[in-house]
Amino acid sequence: MAFRLLQYRAASGERSVIAAIDDAAFVVQGVASVRDLAMRAIAEGTTLRQAVDTLGLGNPVDLVAEHAAGRLISPIDHEDDAHVLLTGTGLTHLGSAEGRDKMHRDASAAATQTDSMRMFLEGVEGGKPASGETGQQPEWFYKGDGSQLVAPGEALTMPDFAQDGGEEPELAGIYLIGPDGTPFRLGLCLANEFSDHVTERHNYLWLAHSKLRQAALGPELLVGAPPAHVEGSSRIVRNGETLWEKPFLSGEDNMSHSLANLEQHHFKYALFRRPGDIHIHFFGTATLSFADGVRTEVGDVFEIEAAPFTLPLRNPLARAAAAMVSVRSL
Repeated sequence: MAFRLLQYRAASGERSVIAAIDDAAFVVQGVASVRDLAMRAIAEGTTLRQAVDTLGLGNPVDLVAEHAAGRLISPIDHEDDAHVLLTGTGLTHLGSAEGRDKMHRDASAAATQTDSMRMFLEGVEGGKPASGETGQQPEWFYKGDGSQLVAPGEALTMPDFAQDGGEEPELAGIYLIGPDGTPFRLGLCLANEFSDHVTERHNYLWLAHSKLRQAALGPELLVGAPPAHVEGSSRIVRNGETLWEKPFLSGEDNMSHSLANLEQHHFKYALFRRPGDIHIHFFGTATLSFADGVRTEVGDVFEIEAAPFTLPLRNPLARAAAAMVSVRSL
């Protein structure tokens, strides 16, 4: 049975946590956020599921109705956005090098192995080490703090200077750093990592710039052992009609790196083990509409869905107004 946690916010602003098992969902009593629930579980030495059982369940919830009403918010957050870090790894999925290679390869150097292909092949060779061993480190990038996280249904807004706003359908790991610096994986979320692929294609050294964009999480936090195989669908809807649609795969069976290896190479840095911080880490994808020649437009709607998640992630595309930054001397 798929056990999921969600966060609900009423029109009054009052918040609550919802626990869902398959098609049944109920309010969790005595807790207002998933982060608070996780901190309780860490303090008591229990699992999230056990912490929910201890608190007990209250009123039933119609998830489909609440999702349609926009009352399901991102399944993890912090009252201080500076304590939420959005990061990710790329070239982690079998087949993911193809789309990236198309973006980075010159016609004149078609026979030359690109840096992207080299990194992908190194991951295939050493991204799934034996237990207790350290494998090949992946590509890594930073997306921003919690202010970059967009709720389900809200617009993914690209900056006025962006060359593109493109979807990246994938899974994200959600982590909370315990009081002693131990990272705890709370679960996985469906995610749209959202990037600027035109900027990245211009020069792969601009990857860092292309990733400083918003991102969205689906409303459900999947708790427990991560599924080895996830199969979903990613589509773009324009003016009510499907413009592009393609299946995507994730989970370790479809990856060149194990989750343990990706986690090791992220949390090996002491600055990422600061007690109380939340980490949202995007695990990558092999499916991009941009690789198929699609150019998104403001108003397009990104739709991502995949079992065992029961609710889709939908976000329209918007563009921010132009703004010049003026730096003053003191």
